[in-house]
Amino acid sequence: MAYIQLFLLYFIVSATRAFYLPGVAPTTYKENDEIPLLVNHLTPSMYYQHQDEDGNNVSGDKEHFLYSYDYYYDKFHFCKPETVEKQPESLGSIIFGDRIYNSPFELNMLQEKECASLCRTIIPGNDAKFINKLIKNGFFQNWLIDGLPAAREVYDGRTKTEFYGAGFGLGIVEVAQVVDGETEQAQAASDGVEPEKAKTSNQGMELGARDQGHNMVKTREFPYFANHFDIRIEYHDRGEGNYRVVGVIVNPLSIKRSSPDTCETKGSPLVLNEETENEVYFTYSVKFEESSTSWATRWDKYLHVYDPSIQWFSLINFSLVVVLLSSVVIHSLLRALKSDFARYNELNLDDDFQEDSGWKLSHGDVFRSPSQSLMLSILVGSGVQIFLMVTCSIFFAALGFLSPSSRGSLATVMFILYAIFGFVGSYTSMGIYKFFDGPYWKANVIMTPLLVPGAILLVIIALNFFLMFVHSSGVIPASTLFFMVFLWFLFSIPLSFAGSLVARKRCHWDEHPTKTNQIARQIPFQPWYLKTLPVTLIAGIFPFGSIAVELYFIYTSLWFNKIFYMFGFLFFSFLLLTLTTSLVTVMITYHSLCLENWKWQWRGFIVGGVGCALYVFIHSILFTKFKLGGFTTIVLYLGYSSVISLLCCLVTGSIGFISSMFFIRKIYSSIKVD
Repeated sequence: MAYIQLFLLYFIVSATRAFYLPGVAPTTYKENDEIPLLVNHLTPSMYYQHQDEDGNNVSGDKEHFLYSYDYYYDKFHFCKPETVEKQPESLGSIIFGDRIYNSPFELNMLQEKECASLCRTIIPGNDAKFINKLIKNGFFQNWLIDGLPAAREVYDGRTKTEFYGAGFGLGIVEVAQVVDGETEQAQAASDGVEPEKAKTSNQGMELGARDQGHNMVKTREFPYFANHFDIRIEYHDRGEGNYRVVGVIVNPLSIKRSSPDTCETKGSPLVLNEETENEVYFTYSVKFEESSTSWATRWDKYLHVYDPSIQWFSLINFSLVVVLLSSVVIHSLLRALKSDFARYNELNLDDDFQEDSGWKLSHGDVFRSPSQSLMLSILVGSGVQIFLMVTCSIFFAALGFLSPSSRGSLATVMFILYAIFGFVGSYTSMGIYKFFDGPYWKANVIMTPLLVPGAILLVIIALNFFLMFVHSSGVIPASTLFFMVFLWFLFSIPLSFAGSLVARKRCHWDEHPTKTNQIARQIPFQPWYLKTLPVTLIAGIFPFGSIAVELYFIYTSLWFNKIFYMFGFLFFSFLLLTLTTSLVTVMITYHSLCLENWKWQWRGFIVGGVGCALYVFIHSILFTKFKLGGFTTIVLYLGYSSVISLLCCLVTGSIGFISSMFFIRKIYSSIKVD
């Protein structure tokens, strides 16, 4: 047995070498020490890279894509080192699409370079069309130097601050006005396109309109491909010849050259012709700049709050709403229940009486098993598992344990916590199934750790096929999927089985305070506002309101590769979500019982979960004020948004059900029933 355990341990250690979790220890350089420059995938951005004829940034319409491309994808024709080596990455980094490789750039501490030649490459017309499309739609390059993302300097007009935005443009789009084709032909001539072919050139996007003189005025967008990179490395001098990298800025330039020896930073930009082959020379310059920023605070320039006043305003306002709501709910429930308890406990059962509240009349049916009790118990148990995973992940991140320099660490920790909390999820599922007096407990043991994770895995595999179709780097490798499934069966499923067996023997939720009648009591007519659909839509507004602002920043981080770090706001919002969902569901459950509606089980889950999840999905659709780029992007966006909404439904639904369950056990255990 010991040999088997040693063999399994050796196998796990060997398998996890490909999923290295980067540390946060600083790297100290000496003069002339090599500084590796790593390249990552190319990602879509929410920023407009359009410039007018004066070089000013302007806004414009563009398509948005939700998938990335490998840096060494054949159509880019970027310069490659002699041997391309894939860098070790964490499990979460791979899941979120990071594909990190070495590069041919040669950087040495304090060794500046001016227009160093990188390589010469030929870009065919079809590939030029692909690159121009990505430039127009704002794709970014992502480099890593000493764990820091190569950034661009950005000015935030709202907060009047400057910060470093991760990534830099694949190119720049210049917006030019064309009147009767004259400016168009002149621009085309400067780009090497013959004037007679300028009007039919498809390298620019045209938007037509007529001026006051009835001349045709067109707006053309000319994509300039970046082939020169000004790299500025900020370093902190620690004395005794020790240096640390504390900032990286890259300024991409587009320079049309006929040979690698010419390296002017001014002149004609490089426009890739989509009809012929393009000869491109890549060059770079390196400068070092001493900085007073210490290594411990180097990420402060990257972590920027775009509008903190909105978050504070939202949290304070909704906190007041929650305090008011909880005060009303608690006061009304305590007042009503106190009166009910006094009346019921002092009641002489031999006398005739007239009930003025109906929740006690349902004591013989309120603990009746609902339809599809097995499915309900599995969903609630899975929701509790996800709830604990999210709570602990946000808490650890808010404490600063998950550094942004450890790429993918958050996703990795979430996966580990989700597997560990399989014990609690299965315990809850089996306890609830015993509460319902369910007969098929073995089915509950097997399905609880498999149903929700299996459904998520199938969705990921299905979306993987769409990513493969567009050659995206976001495709999760089959080896990674097999490794995740292996870890799941090795750790989570045994823990889940243990949780189910412990609950089977030790959990006593099936001991109800009242007995269940053999014949179910008929439910009287319910007012329209307490029917399932209206009350779900009304109840979902409050939990959704507590996280609406944070959802915007989360979606921005997911879809546009921005760094999300405002976990303190997120943790507080999640607490408000939990409290609001519990209060609203308990209040609705109580009023339904007062109208003798004893079917609270599925209602508690639906009222707590479906309404909030529906508003989350609607919010994700309204978030797309931009134009989604193609069928694959639409499928990916709707697919991932649906998964997020369904997971939200499981979490809030489980909160609503469990709150209602313990509330009902409490009130019915406090009354005298003959």
